[in-house]
Amino acid sequence: MTQRGADFVRDVLANRHNRAILARWPELALPDGWLVAGCLFQTVWNLQAGRAPEADIKDYDLFYFDATDLGEDAEQRVQARVDAVLGDLGVTVEASNQARVHLWYEAYFGQPYPGALRSSREGIERFLVPCTCVGIRPAQAAQEVCAPYGLDDLYAGRLAPNPLVPAPTLFARKVASYRARWPALQVVAA
Repeated sequence: MTQRGADFVRDVLANRHNRAILARWPELALPDGWLVAGCLFQTVWNLQAGRAPEADIKDYDLFYFDATDLGEDAEQRVQARVDAVLGDLGVTVEASNQARVHLWYEAYFGQPYPGALRSSREGIERFLVPCTCVGIRPAQAAQEVCAPYGLDDLYAGRLAPNPLVPAPTLFARKVASYRARWPALQVVAA
């Protein structure tokens, strides 16, 4: 693991909720499971801003990939298991089957999704802002990090649109939300 990767793991684990979720990971039994997105990059930005690691983090997202059952009821059963394992943490934890994103994305976000995903990693690659495309999960000796675009822009606070998900209106909303909480973030050309 690179030094930047080690810094990322250290920072992510400074958030007590991230630590607890990863400590209970085996109980979740998520196929191709990852802890992703806001609870990770927002923890880094909170630390950089001198805030508590958990400050203003709305929810903790779990991605998993199960193409054997694309029904909403199957995803709700996984969510019920997640709630049973993590409910005592007092934070919102949301599980999302990446195998079915293409089925609901357009209705929820108002624009088509580029097609069915083949893994949770592909879902991580498609967040609106590349520096937020991050995931972590326990591995045998340490933590495994998924950062398809690297971690440099995350630590530099550089926000750019993801060319895999051309959505200027959604991007602008995300950026406005992020910059309201972390004013040092900068928007850069893609």
